[in-house]
Amino acid sequence: MSETATTPTAPLAVSARPYDFTFDPATTALVVIDMQRDFLEPGGFGESLGNDVSQLRSTIQPLQAVLAAVRAAGLTVIHTREGHLPDLSDLPPAKLHRGDAALRIGDLGPKGRILIRGEYGQDIIDELAPVDGEYVIDKPGKGAFYATAFGDVLAEKGITSLVVAGVTTEVCVHTTVREANDRGFECLVLSDCVGSYFPEFQRVALEMVAAQGGIFGWVAPSADFLAALASPAPAADSTVPAPAVTAS
Repeated sequence: MSETATTPTAPLAVSARPYDFTFDPATTALVVIDMQRDFLEPGGFGESLGNDVSQLRSTIQPLQAVLAAVRAAGLTVIHTREGHLPDLSDLPPAKLHRGDAALRIGDLGPKGRILIRGEYGQDIIDELAPVDGEYVIDKPGKGAFYATAFGDVLAEKGITSLVVAGVTTEVCVHTTVREANDRGFECLVLSDCVGSYFPEFQRVALEMVAAQGGIFGWVAPSADFLAALASPAPAADSTVPAPAVTAS
């Protein structure tokens, strides 16, 4: 009887709060949350709510570097987009009517209908556009797990750790990290690759993740994650190919 030999990749360590975050690249996914024109560019939903969208744009450059590194390393990459069906059948009235926005979800704005799937504004910004083989998850709510195939993709790929980036820190990022934590995933939030319209919310949201010994996960700047990803791994069989990333 023959046996198939497998060589696990060695775990890497990131200097993080509240202590080092260790991860196996083979079972880790980068999750890029809602880096959409409707949130980051003038004329979108974020601005219609009265927000200064420039507050989010500082995340773009460091996230570009992270994407380049994880793509080179062969990690799974998953993007999410918040948005609704054109007939609004997946949009609860409570979400549609809340607040006093100049434009509401489904209204026609400068970038098409606000937060409607398939519209120009609902798509991911050009600077961070997905490449072939990366997953794009459309979600109707704040968290990535609700009413999506996100959990199925993670199970299919054997993912146990998430490196999380995107916007906004206190809403869609936090919701996804909390949901992931409840499902047993280890989450590292990259502090300079997540953003909020409100600087104080950004600070407190990151503190909440790492508080009480990492109640929801770990927090680190992207430079420390990139340093770990580039560090020489302990001796391993270099002939074993990296896992392939397949298109959704």
